[in-house]
Amino acid sequence: MKKPKVKVDVIEASSKKSKNNSRRKFIKLGGLGIAGSSFLLYGCNEDDLFDPGGERERPQPQPEPDPDPEVFDLGSGDVGILNYAYALEQLEAAFYTQVRAGGYYAGAPQEEKDLFDDLYNHEVIHRDFFKVAITAAAGEENTLPDLEFDVSSIDFDSRDSVLATAMALEDTGVGAYNGAGDRIADATYLTLAGKIVSVEARHASAIRSLINPDSADFAGDDIIDENGLDLAYDPSEVFEIAGGFISTDFTADNLPEPMTGA
Repeated sequence: MKKPKVKVDVIEASSKKSKNNSRRKFIKLGGLGIAGSSFLLYGCNEDDLFDPGGERERPQPQPEPDPDPEVFDLGSGDVGILNYAYALEQLEAAFYTQVRAGGYYAGAPQEEKDLFDDLYNHEVIHRDFFKVAITAAAGEENTLPDLEFDVSSIDFDSRDSVLATAMALEDTGVGAYNGAGDRIADATYLTLAGKIVSVEARHASAIRSLINPDSADFAGDDIIDENGLDLAYDPSEVFEIAGGFISTDFTADNLPEPMTGA
């Protein structure tokens, strides 16, 4: 399964300038005329002035870096699911980092600031936990690298824009963990995922209560099914929802299927 676009320097929503970071530097070599001489030296270094015959061994041109390095795949088994969760936690941490730097947060009531501080701290802890856990279990080479996110579509000066995006991300996070539970083989990882999803559900409820206070929206029919359970999302559904914010390419071709009888 090909994932959407997912990198990890956050693109400021207020930035109007494109950042074209060229990896190539071109040096135009001009001729160096020496009085009384009839020859032209090209690109000489200081030593070459004393070796016009070119007897010295000259540096060889270096090969260009690979312009299209291999795209990271989340992996298989429990490591793949951990990397999947790690991608979502990176996104949420990046989002709340930007919220706290935006105009809405700066002018928000203290109660709302306190809430977003809590959400930020929780998501950063989740993000850092997954990085350590995956690296310990599978090595750094099998750990999803830092991702970059494009959040330029979000108006961080607008309460409505921030809350709507927070609700979408938190609801998606809950659905993602629920949908991944029956793909996790190790009981320890399953227990940890269950603890984290309970926190994500509290986040979702808190945001929904801010949007529509004193209502039943904290557990609305759009996220609770007829059996009174949170919705569960397949990874493809999650990437469809969250992929618009993800700039770094990676694949999710080897994630485990739900276990029979789980």
